[in-house]
Amino acid sequence: MLSGKRILLIIGGGIAAYKSLDLIRRLKERGASVTPVLTKAAEEFVTPLSAGALAGEKCYRHLFDLTDEAEMGHIQLSRAADLVVVAPATADLMAKMAGGHADDLASTLLMATDKRVLIAPAMNVRMWLHRATQRNIAALRADDIRFVGPDEGDMACGEYGPGRMAEPLDIVAAVEAALGDGPLQGRHVIVTSGPTHEPIDPVRYIANRSSGAQGTALARALRDLGATVTFVTGPASVPPPGGVSVVRVETAAEMLQAVQAALPADAAVFAAAVADWRVKNASGSKMKKDGSGKAPALDFAENPDILATVSAMKKGRPALVVGFAAETDDVIGHASAKRARKGCDWIVANDVRPATGIMGGTENAVTLISADGAEEWPRLPKDEVARRLAARIAGALGAGG
Repeated sequence: MLSGKRILLIIGGGIAAYKSLDLIRRLKERGASVTPVLTKAAEEFVTPLSAGALAGEKCYRHLFDLTDEAEMGHIQLSRAADLVVVAPATADLMAKMAGGHADDLASTLLMATDKRVLIAPAMNVRMWLHRATQRNIAALRADDIRFVGPDEGDMACGEYGPGRMAEPLDIVAAVEAALGDGPLQGRHVIVTSGPTHEPIDPVRYIANRSSGAQGTALARALRDLGATVTFVTGPASVPPPGGVSVVRVETAAEMLQAVQAALPADAAVFAAAVADWRVKNASGSKMKKDGSGKAPALDFAENPDILATVSAMKKGRPALVVGFAAETDDVIGHASAKRARKGCDWIVANDVRPATGIMGGTENAVTLISADGAEEWPRLPKDEVARRLAARIAGALGAGG
C-alpha cells in the first residue's frame, strides 16, 4: 500500500526517538521512501548517520543550509512528500505547531507544507495532561492534524500513564490510513467502545460483560475507509486497533468528557456499553464485613447520557449520530423507542440474552433502525458487521460521491 509513497519524517527530541529508527525500517519494508529530518534536540538521542543510513536518504538538520536554501529547499522538502509524519512529537513541537512558530527546519517545514500531517505524541504523563498541551491538542485537531497515540504505560522517567509514543507498527497503520483513498478520507469519526467501570470502593466496581470487540472492529473498519478515528474506550478486554487516536477512560463521566473534547466530528458512533448508574456514595476505602450480616447500603445516581447529550447539541452536533441498543426482550420495540427518546439518527440494536453468545462473543446479529424503518442483518462476524456499518456511514456522509 505504501509502494512509491514519499514520507517526510520529522524526529523530535525525546527518548522515544529511538523508535523512529525502527519506524524508518518498517516504512521502507512496505515500499515507502523516507526523508528524515532531525531537530537539534533529536540529535541528543539518535544520530543523523543512523537515520540517514536506514532511510537511504540525506538526513536534514539545519534550516540555513546554503546549498539547499539557494533553491528554497525547505519549501521543496515540505511539498515533495505525500505525507509529513512527526514521531516523536514532543510537547514543544506540538506547541510550535499550534502557535504557528517557524524558528527551525522542522517547524518551518510544518508551516510550509501543503500535505497532510500525522503526529505521534510522546512526553511525560504530566506534560500530556497539562492544560497547555490539551489546548494545543484541541487546536491541532481543529487544524486537521492527524494523531496516532499516545499509548499508556511505563515511561523512561519512571512514571506511568498516557504519553508513550505509539509503537512503530501502529504508526505504520496510521500512515497507511492517512494515505488511503477511501471514501472517508478527510472525515473525523468518534467511536466509543467497551464497558465503563463505576467504583463502589477502591477495589470494587459496577461493570458489564462487554469485551469492546464490536467497537474495536468498527474503529478499524472506519480507519480502513480513510477516516480519522478518535477511539474512546473503557477498560475493554480487546486491545484497541492501530492507526487510531486512543483515549482510555474508566467511568461514564470520563467518557462523556473525552467525547466532548474530541469534537468536532463528522460522525459519532456510541458502541460502548455505558453503565446506566453509578454509586453516589462510593467509599474512599475498602468496604468490609462487620459480622452483622447486613450488606452496605449503596445510593445510586444516574450516569450522564452520552448519546442523548451529543444528539441534542445545538452547535457542533455531528452530521450523523449512531447509538447501540443491547436488549434482552422486544429488541426492535425498545430500540426504536430509544432512538426517538435519545434523538440520534440511527440505532444499532442487538439481542444480548446469554443464549445468543453475542455479548463478549465473536459474532453479532443486529438490526439497523433509522427514520426509514428497521433493517435486520444476518448473524455475522463482528468484523463484517463493522465493515457493513462503516460503509453505510460513508454513504450517509456522502463520502466519495
